[in-house]
Amino acid sequence: EGDGQREVANSSVVTTTMKVKTYELRTKTKAELLKQLEELKSELGQLRVAKVTGGAASKLAKIKVVRKSIARVLTVYNQIQKAKLREVYAGKKFVPKDLRQKKTRAMRRALTPEEKKLKTEKEKKKLQNFPVRKFAVMA
Repeated sequence: EGDGQREVANSSVVTTTMKVKTYELRTKTKAELLKQLEELKSELGQLRVAKVTGGAASKLAKIKVVRKSIARVLTVYNQIQKAKLREVYAGKKFVPKDLRQKKTRAMRRALTPEEKKLKTEKEKKKLQNFPVRKFAVMA
């Protein structure tokens, strides 16, 4: 944040021109992310006002950069939230549906390996009484 060039807008709010880097966002705390999100949203509001009042072309081009930066901050924030939730529910019997593996509908409904191994009483008796015959193969 400190490396980027800065320009002072008409109001007292300082706007940054640098694109937000995701790897830098991942090192920040929840509070810092929310603070940066508010700053970006206020900056976007100022840029939209500039667009309506016929601002400079550089400001109009900056709208896209700021919108993408907001999206990056929100994405990182949501990923961190979900990771923390996964830690909370790790090893528990029931996990919220949005934290479960997606896979496919058929895969989710398929039998587990333990269920596949189970045999009925009739099948067990049949295997015991009629074992698989072994044949010597002549060369």
